[in-house]
Amino acid sequence: MNYEIARKLLVDQTSNPDNPDTLLSRLQQGKPPVPGQVTSTLLALKVVFEALKAAPSLDRELAFALYQLAVKGQKLFAVGRKAGVDWPPLLNEDLVRISLAAESIFSGTWQTL
Repeated sequence: MNYEIARKLLVDQTSNPDNPDTLLSRLQQGKPPVPGQVTSTLLALKVVFEALKAAPSLDRELAFALYQLAVKGQKLFAVGRKAGVDWPPLLNEDLVRISLAAESIFSGTWQTL
């Protein structure tokens, strides 16, 4: 996966009106991610991190997608849990990993659990 594909994947996982199966759309619907979706998202985050770790700035569209994946994903998970959604057992940990990866892109230093 190269930077352009990774960047597009991250943006598309937050807001793609042609795809009701984006990561955030599925969480908002109370549905678990599509198999492989979290893995692909984490891989894309790592690729973007490597490409941008020395960059002085980020473009607005990518920054907004990173923010949404990091913050909105966990909020939607919490709302679903409160509403009684039976999420997959490791989804919360995966969402924390996504948040840490997004934080890593902003900071330039890879964060781990």
